[in-house]
Amino acid sequence: MDSIELYSKALAEFKAKNFDAALKIVDELKNLEPTWKKPFLLEAYILRGQGRLVDLVAVAEELLSRLNVNLPDERALAADAFNVLGMTCSRMAMPEAGAEFLTLSARTSKNNAEACTEISNALFAAVASEKFSRADFDALYAEYKSFLSDVEPFAPKSYAHKKIRVGFMSADFHQHPVMFWSWDLLTRLNKNFFATYFYSTDKHCDVVTKHLQTVGTWRDISDMTDFDAAKLIRDDEIDILVDLSGHTADNRLRVAAYKPATVQISGIGYVNSTGLDCFDYFLSDVHCAGDESYFAEKLIRLPNSHICYAPPPGSEVSVPPHMRKGFVTFGSFNNYSKITDTILVAWKKILDRVPESRLLLKHSVFGTPDCRGFISKRLESFGFDLARVEMRGFTANYLDDYADIDVALDTFPYTGGVTTCEALWMGVPVVSLYGDRHGSRFGLSMLTNVGLDELAVATVDEYISRAVMLAGDSELLNLLRRNLRNMMKNSPLLNGDAYVREVEKVFAQILVDARPTVV
Repeated sequence: MDSIELYSKALAEFKAKNFDAALKIVDELKNLEPTWKKPFLLEAYILRGQGRLVDLVAVAEELLSRLNVNLPDERALAADAFNVLGMTCSRMAMPEAGAEFLTLSARTSKNNAEACTEISNALFAAVASEKFSRADFDALYAEYKSFLSDVEPFAPKSYAHKKIRVGFMSADFHQHPVMFWSWDLLTRLNKNFFATYFYSTDKHCDVVTKHLQTVGTWRDISDMTDFDAAKLIRDDEIDILVDLSGHTADNRLRVAAYKPATVQISGIGYVNSTGLDCFDYFLSDVHCAGDESYFAEKLIRLPNSHICYAPPPGSEVSVPPHMRKGFVTFGSFNNYSKITDTILVAWKKILDRVPESRLLLKHSVFGTPDCRGFISKRLESFGFDLARVEMRGFTANYLDDYADIDVALDTFPYTGGVTTCEALWMGVPVVSLYGDRHGSRFGLSMLTNVGLDELAVATVDEYISRAVMLAGDSELLNLLRRNLRNMMKNSPLLNGDAYVREVEKVFAQILVDARPTVV
């Protein structure tokens, strides 16, 4: 079997998720063709599939050291290698390195669309950084715009429809965290005054997708060019286009760049500005808004919450674990990529001040020995006693694991979103540190709406003291365990009727404020 056939066989095994078999063939191929660089990239993808992210970094770096980006074929390989390295660094809580590699991927990409995707990835990585300034974000926004040279926006246009046509564009119209926050808005707009359209940028289909397809006009734009998708939205005469993705995976911000709708809004599925002039507004609330200078869009400040939580069925509230175990357990189910050095310093101080306490971390990244070993070394470098730290990988019934947490510790500056709602729903109080960026104030907004604003604090010292205070008050922990779910049910976070009516008023007003000439 020649090298081309071996590569095809390895690729087939990889696509079938037979990672061990694929890796064995790649090893054979590298021995057969030691100067051929393409197998190194496939090896990196295989290692990612196995969760061997530390080994992946070494392979990607070796590949990059061998490549000459001045050669067209090798330039394409370099773009992919920068991508896999950047995404891995981001996943492993190294957002600055992740953003840098992803920006390099954009600069070596073969076309503008791919470059925009990589800058989106870089911006998403940067959200978790405590070092990125407004100027740093602005530089990435400018980089994104530089790859929109092939996009010519449509001329402004408005309509005189009897019903306001609202289009929602997202890659997440399926069982996805964004749906927990947007479900009421997507399904409960008043049909007497609004017509709903869905523009799906992803082919994933499940029960959520099928239900949404019955709610409004469904459009699959996943295989369409940016121009054709924008023209479709234009032809549908959409009054208000709401992008739910921002700079997250499979976004179609380049479609929005054509300005196909009369008014365009971003929000809910992404925590920061798109940085793009094509969006008129960003959906926020009076608590989350923060410093609007971070935004290219005009902020919509809803009076309570800019999201409405739709909790999953089942998952009963349990007795607080400290009652069973005799010690307090702190925990975080947030994405590991959000855990900064500042947060680790704070968590170590909390454990030091609460004798015998434990820390429970849960996320898919903890599911492999490779990643657990890497993270363990990081924790030890901050002085953690690993005997007091438990790492759990992803499980389908992850809400049940809240039975083992007394106090949830939020991340910063990229705070928890749905994870905070889930913790509160399961009766677990959350301590959150907020800043001036929109994405750093989700905890403040949710805790204020549920009546626990004293658990949202502005300094690290307050964050530590609030966590220690909760740990030392067994009566309060028990009281919150029993009542938090009802507190949520009676809060704006779960008041779908009021939330949707507030958004409807905003939609109507901003369309009037646009004051375009009707043609």
